Amino acid sequence: MSWNQLAEQIHQCCRCERLVEWRTAVAGKKREYPAKSYWSQPVSGFGDTEARLLIVGLAPGAHGANRTGRPFTGDAAGDWLYQALYQYGFASQPDAVSRDDGLVLTDVFITNVVRCVPPNNKPTGEELQACRAYLLQEMSLLSQLRVVLALGKDAFDSVKAVYRDQGVNVRGMTFAHGVSYDLGDGLPILMASYHPSRRNTNTGMLTWEMWTAIFDKILLNT
Repeated sequence: MSWNQLAEQIHQCCRCERLVEWRTAVAGKKREYPAKSYWSQPVSGFGDTEARLLIVGLAPGAHGANRTGRPFTGDAAGDWLYQALYQYGFASQPDAVSRDDGLVLTDVFITNVVRCVPPNNKPTGEELQACRAYLLQEMSLLSQLRVVLALGKDAFDSVKAVYRDQGVNVRGMTFAHGVSYDLGDGLPILMASYHPSRRNTNTGMLTWEMWTAIFDKILLNT
């Protein structure tokens, strides 16, 4: 399967009735964004298809990727992510506001475990399972992969599940900010970070110094 074929398959997905309904219902709930401006479809991954770094989030933001159609674009979490990627040479600019803003990524690919925005940002176990095949396909196409950075516990557990289903021993690999695990010969290193959500950054759960320390570590492994 090619990248274009995979993206088309994702964009047409209607597996999860609850998410299909919600991704449209949430459009226009913020006054500054009219409903007609929302993507309101599943969101495929974005970036360099020869990347050595894969960043995996949980799901599109209601008024970020669900509106713009690109991961971590148009919301506060994306502000932190793309600023860091720019600072470390992975992105051509520090801002991500729309699908046609000219942003180019180098050596990094960004995706989410769940492709549609879930109510309260909480996908069900069934929804996580239904989308996992898309993550597996993306990971399989990234032939140069050296590091997988999972943002948040749900993303971390989903990446672990992908490898576990392929026979990789992931026992004892638990989520914590800044941890890294060697998955074995020929496989990437799995790293974890708190998600750069507004809740985490506003409360100090994730500071800028903690965040950039993750990317310092990534540079040592790519």
